[in-house]
Amino acid sequence: MNVILIINPGSTSTKLAVYHDSQAVFSYTIDHPLDSLKTYKHIWDQFDFRLDAIREWTRSRSIRPQAIAAMGGLLKPVSGGTYRVNEIMLHDARINFQGEHPSNLGCALAQELANDHGCEAYIVDPVSVDEFEPLARYSGHPLIERRTLSHALNIHATARRAAEELDIPIDTSSFVIAHLGGGISIAPVRGGKIIDVNDASSDGPFSPNRTGGLPLQQFISVCFSEKYTEHDLRTMVMGKGGLIAYLDTASAEDVEKRIAEGDAEAKEIYEAMAYQIAKEIGAMATVLRGTVQAIVLTGGLAGSKRLTGWITGRVQFIAVVKIYPGEHEMDSLASAVTRAINGTETVKEYI
Repeated sequence: MNVILIINPGSTSTKLAVYHDSQAVFSYTIDHPLDSLKTYKHIWDQFDFRLDAIREWTRSRSIRPQAIAAMGGLLKPVSGGTYRVNEIMLHDARINFQGEHPSNLGCALAQELANDHGCEAYIVDPVSVDEFEPLARYSGHPLIERRTLSHALNIHATARRAAEELDIPIDTSSFVIAHLGGGISIAPVRGGKIIDVNDASSDGPFSPNRTGGLPLQQFISVCFSEKYTEHDLRTMVMGKGGLIAYLDTASAEDVEKRIAEGDAEAKEIYEAMAYQIAKEIGAMATVLRGTVQAIVLTGGLAGSKRLTGWITGRVQFIAVVKIYPGEHEMDSLASAVTRAINGTETVKEYI
C-alpha cells in the first residue's frame, strides 16, 4: 500500500487529500479568503504562504507520504499522462510559461514536500495537455495561434466515467464536457481526446473570477486608455473578472444567497453566466457535427442546481445531460500515480 499526498492549488483554496493507492482516506480544503490573497500581487508571492499551510496540516495529521502528486499548470504543450517533476518543469512553472495561474504552484509545492519526505513528486494531465486537431488552432490572425489550456485532468476523468456509465468504448465516444469552476473549460471530447476547447484563461464564458472572451475593439480601447498596467489588465481578465467584477464575490454560494434574498441583479448576472456556458456548449457540439452522446457538466459549480438547471434547459435538445458535481481530479491524480508506482503506466519526462 502506497501513501499518496495530493495537492490541488486553486484560485481561492488549496485542496489536499491522502490516498492509500487509489483509495481516498481523507481530504481537507484550506480556504484562502480574498482579503488574504489581495495582499499578494503575484501568484508566486503566495508560494510560501500556501507551503506553510500544507506543512502545518501534514504535521498535524502525522502524514508520511511515499509519493506526492499535484495539479499541473500552464506549462509547455504536452501529451496527456503522468510526469515526474523535474527542474525544467519547475523553471517553466515559475516563469508562468503560458500565463499566471495558481496551478503553476502545484509542481513546486509537490517538490518541496517530496524533499521533506524523501519521495517522488508527480503531476498528471496538466492544464497544457494538447490534443487539438489542426483546424482548432486557427485564431483569425497568423500572429496568434489558439492555445490548448483546459481542465484536462477532470475532463479526461469524466469522459471515462460517462463512457463507462453509457457502456460506450472510450475510443468511440463523443461528448461535450463543461468543467465549471473558478475557470470554465468547455470541450468536444472525441475518443477520449480534447480536440478543441476554449482557453479558460481568456476565452469562452465568464466565470467566478475570469472575464472569458471580451468584445475585442472595446478591450483594445481599455488597453490604450493609460489607466491600467499590463499586470492590471492580465489580472482583470483572469483573477478579477466575472462574478468578482460584477458582484465583488467569486462564491456561487454568496451569489445564490443574494438571489434567495431577492437580489435581481445577482440573479441576472448569474443567469448570464449560465447563458454563456450553454452557448459555448452549443458551439462545441458543432465540432462533433452534432454527434453528441452526452453533455457532461462537472466541476465545483455543477453542484448548483440553479445553474445546471438553467444550462440544461438550453442544451438538453442536443443530448442527454449528465451532471458530475466536483472536480474528480484528486481521484484521477491518485489513480495515475498508483499506476506509475506499480509500473503499469510509464512515467513521462518533461522536456
